[in-house]
Amino acid sequence: MHPIFLLNSSSSLVTSLKSISLFRSLSCISRTYPFVPKRLSNYPTRNLHIPFTGKTEKSLMEKSAKLPLDEVVGIARKCWIKFQRDVKFALYSPFVVCLAAGDLKVETFKDCIAQNVHFLKAFAQAYELAEECADDDDAKHGITKLRNRVLGELKMRNSFVEECGFDLAKETSLNPACGKYTNFLLATASGKLEGVKAPGKLATPFEKTKVAAYALGAMTPYVRLYAYLGKELQALLDPSLSNHPYKKWIENYSSESFQASALQIEDLLDKLSVSLTGEELGTIEMLYHQAMKLEIEFFLAQPLAQQTVVPLSEGHNPAEDQMIIFSDFDLTCTIVDSSAVLAEIAILTAPKSDQNLPENQIARMSSADLRNTWSVLSKQYTEEYEQCTESILSTDKADNFNYEGLHKSLQQLSDFERRANIRVIESGVLKGLNLEDIKRAGERLILQDGCPNFFRSIMKSEKLNVNVHVLSYCWCDDLIHAAFSSGGIDYVGVHANELTYQDSFSTGEIVKKVESPIDKVQAFSSIVQNCRSDVNTVTLYIGDSVGDLLCLLEADVGIVVGSSTSLRKIGTHYGVSFVPLYPGLVEKQKECAKAGSRRWKGRSGVLYTVSSWAEIHAFVLGQ
Repeated sequence: MHPIFLLNSSSSLVTSLKSISLFRSLSCISRTYPFVPKRLSNYPTRNLHIPFTGKTEKSLMEKSAKLPLDEVVGIARKCWIKFQRDVKFALYSPFVVCLAAGDLKVETFKDCIAQNVHFLKAFAQAYELAEECADDDDAKHGITKLRNRVLGELKMRNSFVEECGFDLAKETSLNPACGKYTNFLLATASGKLEGVKAPGKLATPFEKTKVAAYALGAMTPYVRLYAYLGKELQALLDPSLSNHPYKKWIENYSSESFQASALQIEDLLDKLSVSLTGEELGTIEMLYHQAMKLEIEFFLAQPLAQQTVVPLSEGHNPAEDQMIIFSDFDLTCTIVDSSAVLAEIAILTAPKSDQNLPENQIARMSSADLRNTWSVLSKQYTEEYEQCTESILSTDKADNFNYEGLHKSLQQLSDFERRANIRVIESGVLKGLNLEDIKRAGERLILQDGCPNFFRSIMKSEKLNVNVHVLSYCWCDDLIHAAFSSGGIDYVGVHANELTYQDSFSTGEIVKKVESPIDKVQAFSSIVQNCRSDVNTVTLYIGDSVGDLLCLLEADVGIVVGSSTSLRKIGTHYGVSFVPLYPGLVEKQKECAKAGSRRWKGRSGVLYTVSSWAEIHAFVLGQ
């Protein structure tokens, strides 16, 4: 949907807007203020980013943005939050998904156990080296406790192996991934920081005191990651079943004891880092991140002689397979709706009531009249949208998934969206927008975290035969093109409406191409039908609102980002199931093990939900 947003008329905001030029207002530095009408319960916390520039504003923004993370949260938690993208890659790795599903081949698990013994021995040695460098008795005692926990884990591992009846060789050689990890760990704990900007070998007494902090910076990710994976996988265990082959392993890492160890090492890392400089804290961040990546490499290095559902691109042959990725734009890729951006450009560039326009420029409303008109349009849109959704939900609720009934009901929403567009055109609020201003706004449009990186990665992959299409209600495809081009995302098929121009100024008319859920699904179907008939096609649709429902369901895999209330209400009304992506993949892996096929199929009535683009990236592409 393309809400017509009611803009805040705060006097302080208006004064600020009037004091700067449009070009400066479209800077990448942003100030936030509420703009969403109350009826948009889909996005109750969405904010419109009114951009500003200038050293003073930038400094204030940066300070206020960093205060919660830097001053309230310690270095351990800060790193864990900062590298969540890598955490998702670990969770979505084929090894962990198969482990969660319980269909991981025993030989693979045995190999992992054998390699992990090598790693834990190195871990215990690293603790010992860190303890020697610590100059505080409490810190030494804390490191000793953590080392004893690792030694206990090694004993538990031997007991676990015997209990499971595994016949592990007494001596197993390190695989390259485990060797790389242990070498990094021991080098760090010895004060030899390779691969990061650090002093090198820390020889002086003062420098040696830093080694303990650096060592724990490299060790904490392992403990926290395993504690996280343990909890995530434990939540998926069926308490009524006791035949999960790796239940004991999962219970160990989800146990209160192991969770406490994760908190202990994080607390100790925070304490050891208190006196470090900003540059030294940066070194810990780099060590933390490097350790996280090495752990993921360890998972990926495990020999998997079985079919897996992750990543989606697994087994893709460019000569025989084609992947088509579809995405909505507003509030799926962006953090602000494009109609609000166009409204802000219109108001910022509108003449004052007493200002005369050049003869060759299209006649426009004054900024005050524009703001009032937008307010009226927004109120009308709000009221009619509520009436339309209430009408849809007043019908009998489906007992099972009913695509045809949903399609018919969304015709009402399609008719409503078309009427709303007609009102926008007739109001004249889009008259006189400069094409260059629109492009600059698009270039500075803030996209969702992880979204640009996902599209860049998938389009640059030489191993995939992939097409990417954006289906959007946006009134101006130039805005979308500019947003993607500025992010280095080329060759995206954009299917949206278009503004018409006269001498680079918009006439207020819209070339209507994609106005409704029906238009979107028709565009989707047309693109799929025009694909080569001699290739296997898999389709993925990413969306966030009711307008995306039909496309989400038509796709082989439909992924919902955000938490749209109306999307879920209407979808559920017609029998659609919303399943968090990761648990859904684990169940799919179980099916794959039984049926021997990982094929996805559209119109299943199941949509998968995610909280971030990092999840989508991990699912589709993997590490």
